[in-house]
Amino acid sequence: MARVQTDFAGVLPELRRVQTSRLHPRHLTSLSYAEGDGRGGRATFETTFDRKTGLITLRQGKEEATVPLTTEYHDPVSLLLWLRGLGEEDRATTRLTGGQVLVQRLPDAEVNDVPARAYFLRPGGAYVYVERDSPHRLLRLIQPTDFGPVEALLQPARKGQPERRRRRAS
Repeated sequence: MARVQTDFAGVLPELRRVQTSRLHPRHLTSLSYAEGDGRGGRATFETTFDRKTGLITLRQGKEEATVPLTTEYHDPVSLLLWLRGLGEEDRATTRLTGGQVLVQRLPDAEVNDVPARAYFLRPGGAYVYVERDSPHRLLRLIQPTDFGPVEALLQPARKGQPERRRRRAS
């Protein structure tokens, strides 16, 4: 299971988004995904991939829809974790419930003096930077939004403290 909490502020409206992804342990594909404000209430958006019934169920508010589960899918969080293991491939494709995602490898870069593999995701136009060497941490994410690009950047750990990710609007 992976959980991402994003606190927006500054030029963006003050808002908290919490994304929770249950992942297949080997393939890192999505078993379920939920998004909400993280305040203990029901998620505002949920997706479940039920392999027993062969259905994908999407819920947003009180609305619900189901479609046949015919292939493996990623969600926004599991996609990022999957990228960590992609390696040297120049191109890859995967599926989110909204459609196919093309992952294009860009020239390697450095993020805070750490060598990184760089990827461009379409549609969406996100840039993802993954540490080249093990443990292949997610170092940087730049995601276009209606408010301008949002950047998440891994903050290097200080002695005795864990690493943190920081998101901000550019």
